[in-house]
Amino acid sequence: MTINLVEIYADGACKGNPGVGGWGALLLFGAQEKTLFGGEAQTTNNRMELTAVIRALEAIKRPCQIKIYTDSSYVQKGITEWIIGWKQRQWRTADKKPVKNEDLWKQLDALVQSHQIEWIWVKGHAGNIGNERADALANLGVEEVLAN
Repeated sequence: MTINLVEIYADGACKGNPGVGGWGALLLFGAQEKTLFGGEAQTTNNRMELTAVIRALEAIKRPCQIKIYTDSSYVQKGITEWIIGWKQRQWRTADKKPVKNEDLWKQLDALVQSHQIEWIWVKGHAGNIGNERADALANLGVEEVLAN
């Protein structure tokens, strides 16, 4: 059985935090690419970072090997490290507070189960072409909300 490799660049943007936000994702599969973006009128940057990854994974219809590139250490560390403890503590942080964005973390947790995912942190606004494109898509999501 051949496992397909999909590369995802995901990013979020927020004008004010909280404020108007956008998310964007670039999916690469061989020579094919797909772009996704959207936004929300009242949100946070972290919610948009998570939403970008969630929407990208929802667009993948079969189990794949995936490399996800994000400039959000919140997303990268959250899904690879922190989520284990959160789940053990019934979605509480180490200091017993509710996990922020629990609804999105639960969605992401469910989506990652059927894939083999490598989470790669990249420095934002540092010339990584995929990350720059995802950032531009996230800003399109902001613009779309502002226009409506």
